[in-house]
Amino acid sequence: MLIHGADIFVDGSSAIAKRFRIPPLIIGLTIAAMGTSLPELAVSVSAALTGHNEVAVSNVTGSNLFNLLVVAGVCALIAPLTVQRQNHMVEFPICIGASILMAAFGATGIAAEGEIGSIGLWKGSVFLLLFVLFLIYTVYAAMKSRAVSDDDQEGEILPLGKSIFFILAGLVAIKFGGDCVVGGDTSLGGLAVSYGAVAIARLFGMSDTLIGLTIVAVGTSLPELVTSIAAARKNEVDMAIGNVLGSNIFNVFLILGATAVISPISFVAENLTDVCFMAFCSVMVWIFTWTGDKLVRWEGAVMVACYAAFMVYAVARVYM
Repeated sequence: MLIHGADIFVDGSSAIAKRFRIPPLIIGLTIAAMGTSLPELAVSVSAALTGHNEVAVSNVTGSNLFNLLVVAGVCALIAPLTVQRQNHMVEFPICIGASILMAAFGATGIAAEGEIGSIGLWKGSVFLLLFVLFLIYTVYAAMKSRAVSDDDQEGEILPLGKSIFFILAGLVAIKFGGDCVVGGDTSLGGLAVSYGAVAIARLFGMSDTLIGLTIVAVGTSLPELVTSIAAARKNEVDMAIGNVLGSNIFNVFLILGATAVISPISFVAENLTDVCFMAFCSVMVWIFTWTGDKLVRWEGAVMVACYAAFMVYAVARVYM
């Protein structure tokens, strides 16, 4: 539901945008990027509403690590990833800054026993404001750099009614898919039943943080992975790293911001460690991209290996 819901939402939104002559570049940088981030948004908001905020934090962190190290890394293994100047100068610094701000916000604020801080209403509002500013900049940069003719808009476009249906059906699928992934407690035939990630966590004695970093993060990042691998196999990878960075920025500013506005998000020491590692990886990949303005195979291998090592560490700290 999450994967196909996001897919048809993007299809419907793109068709509406083309019908009203919105440039394809803007569609890709805004609608497509936000569409692939909707699963993370659905899961994190559902987690906030059901009192499992650790899933929300670790979902954003885990998804960003998966996008940066696995999605971009696997694509680089398939074909070298070209990095645009805008990625060097704008999106990488913003991505790194978002990670640092997330760590700073999480390490401060009202903290209960066992916590180090929290992200509440005003911090969430700051994140949302930064998201709006980033979105405005993205649209402005796209408008400034494009040269669109009517020919760019030619081709088959979905009928208006079908486009609207895809948008609405996609949103519904994403919403209920997010509920199912996070899970919770329900009554079935008079019996109390746990389902979804919550049930898995209880069955194996796993923490919400670990579930969010692994099962939930990978599951909600599948749209980005499948799309990017398909592009890499067709040697259409020029925008891949930009899409990864854009998704990661959306995840912090939009998803964490919206979740914090709904319900304060508690930060524990594990969350801060993970966010600091996310910032380190962002800097590492940024440095990689300066060598020849691309990510090559050995760098992609290092990135995937870093993700594997982090997963081993994340599991070990729970069971050791």
